[in-house]
Amino acid sequence: MKLASLKGGRDGRLVVVSRDLAWYADAAHIAPTLQAAIDDWAVMRPRLESLAEELEHEAIPRERFHEHDAAAPLPRAYQWADGSAYVNHVELVRRARGAELPDSFWTDPLMYQGGSDGFLGPRDPIPLGDPAWGCDMEAEIVVVTDDVPQGVTPEQALDHIILIGLTNDISLRNLIPGELGKGFGFVQSKPASALSPVFVTPDELGTAWRGGKLHRTLKVDYNDRPFGRAEAGEEMTFDMGMLVAHLAKTRSPGAGTIIGSGTVSNRDPDNSPGRPVAEGGKGYSCIAEQRMVETIASGSPATEFMAYGDTVRIWMDGDDGKPIFGTIEQEVVPLQTSAMGGA
Repeated sequence: MKLASLKGGRDGRLVVVSRDLAWYADAAHIAPTLQAAIDDWAVMRPRLESLAEELEHEAIPRERFHEHDAAAPLPRAYQWADGSAYVNHVELVRRARGAELPDSFWTDPLMYQGGSDGFLGPRDPIPLGDPAWGCDMEAEIVVVTDDVPQGVTPEQALDHIILIGLTNDISLRNLIPGELGKGFGFVQSKPASALSPVFVTPDELGTAWRGGKLHRTLKVDYNDRPFGRAEAGEEMTFDMGMLVAHLAKTRSPGAGTIIGSGTVSNRDPDNSPGRPVAEGGKGYSCIAEQRMVETIASGSPATEFMAYGDTVRIWMDGDDGKPIFGTIEQEVVPLQTSAMGGA
């Protein structure tokens, strides 16, 4: 089942979307918003699945689904926590600045609490106040949970994952060092993230979703050129169940919590840092990682961060060669000309 929120009001309007992303059926008679559906998921899920089945069989009124009309599936959420499941990415960051990777990073995941009061829609622009802040994309997997009891095991946590999607977790890289230097975490350096047009239930992914990992290629184009083709199921040190359990160690995450995988990252087969797609590698899911590899190779980065007019596309194809979650397509624009989606 594929779910989306059309723009309108703060929390959008819940719709069920066909598997080919071509059509939608209004779900307002079941739940007005996705959060409302998640709040009573055990009851709402079978009703929404019946609606989805009727949509596939063209047994109910339907409308064309246009991704530019979609808000984030959850335009605002009760909680957004982003992990760092791909330790290769963290290792490259530290290696580029000559720092050792602590052994604990392989057993204890990193995670930060992000702002969840507003997510960008999949086609909303990226509002940037100052290019000197170092705007970067970060292509990631996200999951949404129902109510998660405190103290769940990673295996138990997998049963609480009810939806899966993608995010562009935007970072302002040049603001990060100053904030981390204060010893209190990200705030200004992590603006609103964008979410994919649709979120899907785990069963929709078939065998590609197993062991808390999504075994598909996460694709990123930057300024209309292939930039990243990372395998999301490979080199994932912490699966999504482990990240959910990490968050739930001392709290009970509420229904509608969104948890990110962190930047999807691969090494080359010879265990060396990844290469650009143009050089036969799998590329990168963020600019910072390419800059790290450049620094390791030559002593300094060559690739600039995003500027006004730059564009990014993030998607993941299924067996049919079509995007599973739709496509995040964004352009960086000056702050005064942008608008948040769904408001």
